Amino acid sequence: MTHSQDRLAVVLMNLGGPDTLDAVRPYLKNLFSDPAIISLPWPLRPLVAEVISRTRTPSARQIYEQMGGRSPLLENTKAQSLVLKHVLQEQLADHIVETFIAMRYWHPLTIETVDQVKAFQPSEIILLTLYPQFSKTTTGSSFTEWYKQAKNRGLSVPTREVRSYPYDPSFIEAHAQLLTPWIKKASIYGKPRILFSAHGLPQKVIDAGDPYEKQVHQTVEAILKKIPSEVEGVVCYQSKVGPLKWLEPSTEYEIRRAGKEKTPVIIVPVAFVSEHGETLIELDRDYQRLALDLGVPFYGRVPSLGVHPAYINALVGLVINTKNKDKKNG
Repeated sequence: MTHSQDRLAVVLMNLGGPDTLDAVRPYLKNLFSDPAIISLPWPLRPLVAEVISRTRTPSARQIYEQMGGRSPLLENTKAQSLVLKHVLQEQLADHIVETFIAMRYWHPLTIETVDQVKAFQPSEIILLTLYPQFSKTTTGSSFTEWYKQAKNRGLSVPTREVRSYPYDPSFIEAHAQLLTPWIKKASIYGKPRILFSAHGLPQKVIDAGDPYEKQVHQTVEAILKKIPSEVEGVVCYQSKVGPLKWLEPSTEYEIRRAGKEKTPVIIVPVAFVSEHGETLIELDRDYQRLALDLGVPFYGRVPSLGVHPAYINALVGLVINTKNKDKKNG
């Protein structure tokens, strides 16, 4: 195959979300059937997944009803995929570049995407996580599923991974650009406290060596260097489920503290790059109501990165660097 015929497949990997209300329960069952999420042996795991998905479906359906009957995650990811493809094609003019989306728990599922990538006949594949900070429960699970399905479907092509990018300069720049105007708005009400809210994880996952917590802190430290130094930043965690001890402090705890201290708060979804239930409902509805009830003088929520040019530049750079690194190593 000549160089001019190189075909690059870039696979954007994310969680996925139900596309109809009827999809909520099977989506939840897929989620809780993942051994990276529920670490019980077979056949206990599918039984537990069945019970949890059945129990949680009614409340989850209510959340998706408020988002128009479906998750916006796929729509957002498609937008990122299109812009990324356009910029990559410009920068890799001697390649044919195609972007694909592989969702872990709902369509397009990894098995479907493997078939699409195989039909494209790539000369190389780059797996691009849309989780900036690595966890075995997110990126690790997505990569494991990819290699399993690729093997099952006979897709054998050189494959490289963008595993995480917690302090990539363009990624940090995107956060800083989105955050800065909110600091000015909040400062009218006093010295603002920025709550960098990340999806929580059970403490036992971190204790077993998962780098997620450390990488979240690396992201926050890098952002704080790019914004006014007098602003206070706090890392906190949202979306806790179940009785286990999870990462602390919780976002709810920090909002309650801000209420007591009458401190204006700005929420930054530091581990999410697309809008979905955790941002649109948990942050924009539930926590905003809580802040209002507690007398927090200002509650602002910075949008997720989406197709912000600096974030797209980060993804482009990560793909090209990953590709070139392989060439240097032969």
